[in-house]
Amino acid sequence: MTTEMSPPAFGVVRKAVFPVAGLGTRFLPATKTVPKEMLPVIDRPLIQYAVDEAIAAGCDTLVFVTNRYKHAIADYFDKAYELEHRLEASGKDELLEIVRGVLPSHVRAVFVTQAEALGLGHAVLCAKPVVGNEPFAVLLPDDLIWNRGDGALKQMCDVASSSNASVIAVQDVPAEQTGSYGIVATESFENRRGRITAMVEKPRPADAPSTLAVVGRYVLSPRVFDLLESTRPGAGGEIQLTDAIARLAAEDSVLAYRFQGTRFDCGSHIGLVEATIRYALDHEKISEATREAMQRALDELGVREV
Repeated sequence: MTTEMSPPAFGVVRKAVFPVAGLGTRFLPATKTVPKEMLPVIDRPLIQYAVDEAIAAGCDTLVFVTNRYKHAIADYFDKAYELEHRLEASGKDELLEIVRGVLPSHVRAVFVTQAEALGLGHAVLCAKPVVGNEPFAVLLPDDLIWNRGDGALKQMCDVASSSNASVIAVQDVPAEQTGSYGIVATESFENRRGRITAMVEKPRPADAPSTLAVVGRYVLSPRVFDLLESTRPGAGGEIQLTDAIARLAAEDSVLAYRFQGTRFDCGSHIGLVEATIRYALDHEKISEATREAMQRALDELGVREV
């Protein structure tokens, strides 16, 4: 007689999944050759911010789910021998440290191919052979979350560990925008969290159970892999991660967590601009010059008040 192994308790979340197989059509023609995850915010690509957030939360295995055409992300995290040699030979130690710091030595990157674009749920399922039977994180690099304290994922991992539950990042959105998000209903909120009782993918405002929208950070039990394998295609003919999470919430505790920080939707033009402005204003070397440049631009446009 055999017994099914229970998923381990939430402790340190060691593995993080990055679905990066999308084509980034909103940013064409730039994304004809450059993946949207490699678009820069100041001096770092979007993917670096998500990776740094995962590492700060304790992850040491990064699983990139990509397509067979996107090589730039793998190249970025690979060792650049010639560049490092030139920087070292010319005594540019500070730049050398920056290049080597893209991926710390204790962290490994694993690349998995998503052969068909069958949705976020399918992309996450592609990571199952690497993740195995342990809790894991999912980060969508399009969602850049700025915070001076702990990153959003670190906050969520702490909640997952203390509650022994899966945790989904949420934020309040205007009612007219519910059709662009997965929307959750919860029991009463306390300490920024509430147990999810229902989850609907992109509902019309009249059908939305709340205005709490799911955004691109998840800490999940490996049980979600089993549920994804039996999830039928949903909205848009894709395998929706929210459908599997809704089923997970019906059998186990899944918490919605309103994180501390500001989210920028860098999958949109204005979101990328807003993120660039915020990070420039917070940058130790260029914050003052950024303010001056913004003021000059506003003056030239005849804008007296912001």
